Amino acid sequence: MKRERILIPKPRSSFILVQCKNCGNEQIIFSATTHNINCKVCGNLLAERTGGVAEIYGIKLKRLD
Repeated sequence: MKRERILIPKPRSSFILVQCKNCGNEQIIFSATTHNINCKVCGNLLAERTGGVAEIYGIKLKRLD
């Protein structure tokens, strides 16, 4: 098989811009985080860790690639 035809898989995780539901603060988080992420302004939970992709409780604004 030629090298040009070998497909390189894209990662499933990425950085996401998330807005807090309480105060409206925008924060960049990793989609497969290993820690619970709180808002830096009000302390509200933005993302909870799971075994794979994190459970995001804020408003997802855009995916940063």
